[in-house]
Amino acid sequence: MRRICILLLGLCAALPAQAMEPIQHWLTDNGARVYFVPAPELPMVDIRVVFDAGSARDGGHPGLAGLTNGLLDQGAGEMDADAIAERLESVGAQLGTGARRDMAWVNLRSLSSEQHLQPALEVYRQVLAAPAFAETAFARERRRTLVGLQQMRQQPSQVAERAFYAALFGEHPYATPSEGTIESVQTLEREQLAAFHRRYYVARNAVVAIVGDLDRARAERLAASVSGGLPAGEPAPALPAVESLAAADLQRIDHPSSQSHILMGQPGMRRGDEDYFALYVGNYVLGGGGLVSRISEEVREKRGLSYSAYSYFLPMARRGPLVLGLQTRNEQADAALQVLRETLARFVAEGPTEAEMEAARKHITGGFPLRIDSNSETLEYIAMIGFYDLPLDYLQRFNDRVNAVTRADVRDAFQRRVQPERMVTVIVGEQPSE
Repeated sequence: MRRICILLLGLCAALPAQAMEPIQHWLTDNGARVYFVPAPELPMVDIRVVFDAGSARDGGHPGLAGLTNGLLDQGAGEMDADAIAERLESVGAQLGTGARRDMAWVNLRSLSSEQHLQPALEVYRQVLAAPAFAETAFARERRRTLVGLQQMRQQPSQVAERAFYAALFGEHPYATPSEGTIESVQTLEREQLAAFHRRYYVARNAVVAIVGDLDRARAERLAASVSGGLPAGEPAPALPAVESLAAADLQRIDHPSSQSHILMGQPGMRRGDEDYFALYVGNYVLGGGGLVSRISEEVREKRGLSYSAYSYFLPMARRGPLVLGLQTRNEQADAALQVLRETLARFVAEGPTEAEMEAARKHITGGFPLRIDSNSETLEYIAMIGFYDLPLDYLQRFNDRVNAVTRADVRDAFQRRVQPERMVTVIVGEQPSE
């Protein structure tokens, strides 16, 4: 078995950059949407089933989606967690789960030969469709989650992020953290997890992404097998729109730390947004390009106020956040924040220079092939394309669309979409005494 695991890891590490085959797409008989990319170079298969079952579906019980997802591999059918692990290990397969605000997923990686793949699929199907939610496993995972939430309270970065999302999204489901809250997780019951699973882990609420050493016919059989245990069900309803901020908001949170963590932002853009590429390329110049970005230049290089300062958009099904952030010594937090604000305001007013645009386009397009040079990375992308209903040629056209963005496009998009005077700002650190 050790030899099989080493083979899988070795294959991953040795995977060369390659031109990706076009995405193939179809529906299973029970309504799951399938996205498949053949990758015959290596004898392996990666599968990700994504459900619209992230924490935005918690329904007033923060942590429900995350705990449900975390318990899937802790017992299914007649197997407990140890039996699941042993059966997968015996064929060198790997299982993974995860959940964010929009989605929850279950991954499987296996060698593609039938003698290895079929036993792994049998376990995978039961994990997806028949989790046990046993009382002992539920109690253990809830304790583990509560310990993690207690530890987050000691971490200023986590305190800042939670306060930032709460202030930014207000009553929207994106406001609550995917991990939940101590108060909510303490009250969750295993029956709630089972009910959540019955509602959201259904075929019409699922995307099946497959990358690997399969032809179309075999991929169709695999997709039908993976989704076949799921009831058809219904898709999750659309999430409400994210409202724009009505006014600026500044929160100072006292925390016993020598460094202040500053987050500033507002609702940004959604996946498939018409301004996506202009905002994406513009943000590379603003704060997404690491040490060569405007924010890093002003905050770090010119003034030495922070080791790291950045900005990014996090597009989701609805408008995710635009985030600008840095860490700095407590006594210089206000000075660093002022530089951050001025840098953003100047960028929105003036836009990037032509030289900055050229550098941004070259860096983004030059590095793009490296972002899809393994099966696991390709799998993540095609699952994202399927989940957010992006065009099937999204990856093939990505560099062309980046190269088409002009300086005027960036300036226009930032001036319409970013309001520096209406930002949520959270500062977590030891606050100055009155």
